Amino acid sequence: MAVTSMANSSIRDFTKSNNMSPVTNRFVFSPRYLVIAGGGGGGTSTGFSSGGAGGAGGYRCNLPGETSGGGATVEGSLLITTGVYSVTVGAGGAAQTSGSPSVFASITSTAGGFGGGSSANTPASGGSGGGGFGAETATSGAVGTSNQGFAGGDGTASAVDSALQSGGGGGGAGSVGANATTSAGGNGGAGVSSSITGSSVARAGGGGGGKRTGGAGTATAGGGAGANGATAGSNATVNTGGGGGGGASNSSSTQTGGLGGSGLVVFSVPIGTAVLFSGATAANATVGLNTVYTVTATDPGSTVTIG
Repeated sequence: MAVTSMANSSIRDFTKSNNMSPVTNRFVFSPRYLVIAGGGGGGTSTGFSSGGAGGAGGYRCNLPGETSGGGATVEGSLLITTGVYSVTVGAGGAAQTSGSPSVFASITSTAGGFGGGSSANTPASGGSGGGGFGAETATSGAVGTSNQGFAGGDGTASAVDSALQSGGGGGGAGSVGANATTSAGGNGGAGVSSSITGSSVARAGGGGGGKRTGGAGTATAGGGAGANGATAGSNATVNTGGGGGGGASNSSSTQTGGLGGSGLVVFSVPIGTAVLFSGATAANATVGLNTVYTVTATDPGSTVTIG
């Protein structure tokens, strides 16, 4: 009697199943992944006001011992068969524009929301939410996406003394953006660290809120700092999914919010697994028994063939 199948075997924490027949020879893999969406842009300020900060891009990870965004535990196994899969690195958002999603196979991380500003007072929700606008009528921070990121902080309002107006901090993958105070813009929410590439790196921090007079909001893990005085918000760091800093204006000038940081896709498979990219910029490194692929840029319709 001919042999038509073989029992499953396990290679470390990856599953590879062999199904053999006259018409198929397919494999099943369980890659580890880190998928971060593009961060939101900071809010732009016109006249006497302070922009809220952009929220970080959604953060999803299934590396054992780590966490996903929004305080979630690490995600479960992803099973894929030999085949062609979509891969997208989400772009960071321009001022008062949300970022773009990042995709790996069936995993999609939600874009970070933009911060509130003069032309769009209400911030946007997203992977992490944008911070609220600081003006005569302030707005609250926007919500994040469950298991991906946190909400942004609230802006402050003052009709009596516009110097008290401050932008809220953008939400981060690791914590909420701080509420603004009358003396300072809100600090950006914390990012989350991952060692999937072999060393620990913190990413997906929210941007800092702007402050037209006084202290600007700070940012970490790739987020952009808020503006202090009549200046533009700082841009987030590329390939971190950080949120852009809020702009601030203490005159009739217009000061733009900072750009959100582009996202990132990282995945690992056992050494020797065939991997071929189309339309993507990627690097690879050996970490233990696995090859780790770091995708930093993609074209529309980019793919990866695995197995």
